[in-house]
Amino acid sequence: MAGDKDGSVMEMDSIYDIIDDEEVQEINSALGDGDLCKAAEKLKESLHEIENAPLNIAITGESGTGKSTFVNAIRGMDDEEEGSAKTGVVETTMEPTPYTHPNYPNVTVWDLPGIGSPNFVAANYLQSVEFSRYDFFVIMSSERFKQNDVDLAKAIQAMDKKFYFVRSKVDSDLHASEKRRKKTYSEEGVLSEIRENCIISLRDGEIINPRVFLISCLELDKYDFYEMHNILEKELPEHKRHIFLISLPNISLPILEKKRQALKKDIWKLATLSCAVATVPLPGLSVACDVGILVNAMIMYQKAFGLDKKSLEKLANKTGIDVSELKSVIKSPLVLRQINKELAITLLSRGAVGGLMIVEYLLSTIPVVGTLSAGAISFGTTYWMLVGFLKEIAEDAVRVLKKALESPV
Repeated sequence: MAGDKDGSVMEMDSIYDIIDDEEVQEINSALGDGDLCKAAEKLKESLHEIENAPLNIAITGESGTGKSTFVNAIRGMDDEEEGSAKTGVVETTMEPTPYTHPNYPNVTVWDLPGIGSPNFVAANYLQSVEFSRYDFFVIMSSERFKQNDVDLAKAIQAMDKKFYFVRSKVDSDLHASEKRRKKTYSEEGVLSEIRENCIISLRDGEIINPRVFLISCLELDKYDFYEMHNILEKELPEHKRHIFLISLPNISLPILEKKRQALKKDIWKLATLSCAVATVPLPGLSVACDVGILVNAMIMYQKAFGLDKKSLEKLANKTGIDVSELKSVIKSPLVLRQINKELAITLLSRGAVGGLMIVEYLLSTIPVVGTLSAGAISFGTTYWMLVGFLKEIAEDAVRVLKKALESPV
């Protein structure tokens, strides 16, 4: 697929860059006795579970800690954007309020009333907010964690749910400290002091080994957000990790790389499924594939990396950088094109050579592939195309993020 006028989806020196040993084992296990239709049905169920797993995140804490701003930030939204959680200097949330993710409707972030507000005292707080619906709780404070926070954490723990302490507004503390300590100011020292202060207050409340993450809702890419995301990802049930990761805002290079790795893990499933459910070959193509599955996957990649039209416009508004400037660093001619059936068929046609490389490798490692005949070629071609598109769109997402970070805003 390299070297034509529309650009290359991928150039690779070694097949080992494409399929690793873990994937080979998974493919071998899925194909089993060579019944492609049976394997496809199981993979379809697996993909549906991964893509549609509901995730409910509860944001709580005392009034005025920045809960609503955090609700918006982790959904990649600004406070003034349509559909954002209402923010203010006084308590604005009077009942549990759900906010769905703009791109992933099965992800809901709940803005809960402040602990200690008149209608939600700590003693009956969990019952009042319907505790059982949430996958985990984020308990926020903009100062020391207080008794209400400790009581809530203990109650959550007693019901065998996960909770995480977030100390918000650290950017304001750093700014104030820098003004007061012009000669001795140390950002690392101030952050360490804040963290230790929070941990001491929680230990005094008999919370064992508390973990406190320092966050600025206005600068989510700084401080402890990435560390917090890593821990949340590890501690979520396996079927909910994927949607949690993919729904995160594209605020750092490590997050972009984790998204690439997560999406790549499912490509062999999509390749198997797309070819197994097809009934006739595509015009001019000797392999049968379900192009709808391919188109949906490519659109999903665009949204996950924030390179669809709407996401790029939002990023331009946020950074003050013109959309045309952001687009100027995108190298792949495919990323900004309208993704449709015609584009997918074109890419599949060009992927024949790469697809044969995949098939040859699979034949040497998974003997049952040889019994699939044309299906094996279909699998290889689809796999090659999706890996290539994912590689290019992930690289372009890195370029766009670096361009956005140049903004003084």
